[in-house]
Amino acid sequence: MSEDINNLKQDLTRRMQGALEAFRHNLSGLRSGRASPALLEPIRVEAYGSLSPLTQVASISVPEPRMLAVQVWDKSMVSAVDKAIRESGLGLNPIPDGQLVRVPIPQLTEERRLELVKAAGRYAEDAKVAIRGVRRDGMDHAKNAEKNGDIGKDEVKNWSDEIQKLTDEFVKKVDDILSEKERDIKQV
Repeated sequence: MSEDINNLKQDLTRRMQGALEAFRHNLSGLRSGRASPALLEPIRVEAYGSLSPLTQVASISVPEPRMLAVQVWDKSMVSAVDKAIRESGLGLNPIPDGQLVRVPIPQLTEERRLELVKAAGRYAEDAKVAIRGVRRDGMDHAKNAEKNGDIGKDEVKNWSDEIQKLTDEFVKKVDDILSEKERDIKQV
């Protein structure tokens, strides 16, 4: 049975690591004052009746250190891209110019820093929710194994403790990464 818990633990670790990597990727978009394409990657655009990632309707480049250029592939999507960037909560004011949408990156004011910290907090909470979802799946797996008679109550307790320990470890990693990012944002 220890092989089963090891397999389960490896699967849960892999999935929690995926949530952590997604969190890191989202944070990479919260550049403190320099333009970075990663800043716009998490944005979703209302395209053809569904929400699509911005990178599926446009390409993002950095023509200047404080400017992003979003080249929209379909001219009919320019207003949707403009709207999605404005409503992203990143405090950006895009400037449509034909099929190109220019996005100036504002100087970091204290208010802007607070907005970025809040956005980082939202990303952290999303990552924690994903990690807890993986934990729930692991706990369900343990309970089903008990129902099927594969393991006893003691082993379910051991599995649950292992799964909780793993969850706590990943939640702490999220908190540590968030703290580091908040320091970076506040120092710039």
